[in-house]
Amino acid sequence: MPDVMRADLWHQMADAAGLVNADGTIGETIYGQMTKLAAQIGAVNLGQGAPGTEPPAALIDAAAQAMREGFNQYAPGQGFPALLDAVAKQRRRDFGQEVRPEQVLYTCGATEGLTAAILALLPRGGSLLTFEPFYDSYPAAVAAAGGELRTVPIMPTADGGFAPDWTSFDEAVTGAATPPSIILINTPHNPTGFMFSPEDLARIGEAAAAVDAWVLTDEVYEQLVLDGGTHVPPAVAIADPSRVVTVSSAGKSWNATGWKVGWVIAEPEVREAIQTVKQFLTFTASGPMQVGLGRMLSEDPSFVDENRKSLRERAEMLVPACRSVPGAIASTPAAGYFTVMDFSALTDLDAFELNDLLAHRYSLVGIPVPALCRPGSAAHEAYRTSIRYSFCKSAADVDRGAQLFRVLAAELRTNPEALRSAAVAR
Repeated sequence: MPDVMRADLWHQMADAAGLVNADGTIGETIYGQMTKLAAQIGAVNLGQGAPGTEPPAALIDAAAQAMREGFNQYAPGQGFPALLDAVAKQRRRDFGQEVRPEQVLYTCGATEGLTAAILALLPRGGSLLTFEPFYDSYPAAVAAAGGELRTVPIMPTADGGFAPDWTSFDEAVTGAATPPSIILINTPHNPTGFMFSPEDLARIGEAAAAVDAWVLTDEVYEQLVLDGGTHVPPAVAIADPSRVVTVSSAGKSWNATGWKVGWVIAEPEVREAIQTVKQFLTFTASGPMQVGLGRMLSEDPSFVDENRKSLRERAEMLVPACRSVPGAIASTPAAGYFTVMDFSALTDLDAFELNDLLAHRYSLVGIPVPALCRPGSAAHEAYRTSIRYSFCKSAADVDRGAQLFRVLAAELRTNPEALRSAAVAR
């Protein structure tokens, strides 16, 4: 057969996302690997950020009703008006972001929205700057666009929180010989839960304006602020919202990640450019789900409040158990699904080795944070022994995980060297 490497973009994308193994074979994403590992050994899976609870029955009924009403064929390329109108209203109601329906584009989840925007707006040979750790679709999309990924670390702070390295940011934007064409902001941030303040966002907007860069956002955890604060969209805080392209989705807020209902918000001519790319990716999808979700967003958004409360309760179950492990540091999640646990005081193992050890000995599976970083970067080193654990799983799984962390804590009190090396611990 013809050589599959004759056209090697697919391999470049896999390599950029860290999926090429040492022997040259292509592996699964870290999320797929950890889900498979948990299933194989019967461990509790606190890895992938997939909800362990179902969407509200009313949302399922709304989608089923849309099916019965005949919304079962191709949707309009931009998306069904019911969804476009609802997203515009939701942004105004919840965040004070003025949006018109003609600015909204349905996408098959936020990942497609981000990828289509990068393909549309990143010049060949240009660079995209984002904050690290990052979602693994970013480097793959940048590679597909023929660009370069640059990063600024979000670092752990002495008080157990997180903060961007603003000196590195300034050097990467206004101090760079070739400034970025796109600055990508993930807020609330995965995996740290860090939320960029209005002042942070204004600073990014000023830097973007100085070098005429787009600001692309990933706001999928926008509704899941757990500490009593409020999500601030970059398009609200940045002085020139016309350079901001907003991406979000319903999956996390409505426990419907499999529905793949996302959206892009941009000025109409920018939305059109992104739609031009998007139509050759999925064309369109999820028609009845678009309509059903649009109706729920407009008529009964109360489930989001309930979901936020439930997540907070599950976080309050898991995080104290993580903190019971002597010497470990577990972050307080301001938003999102995750706590980041730093084991550096307890082990010489890196996060991958440690996660494997914890999986096989203690039945605990998370996501090694260095998998979400560029090898050799400052963030990669800072999170060398950190693992991300998810509390979005079912209450039963979160409770089991909490119990297992307390078992680990008890063993470490009698044997502080239990995690020092794989040879000792396995």
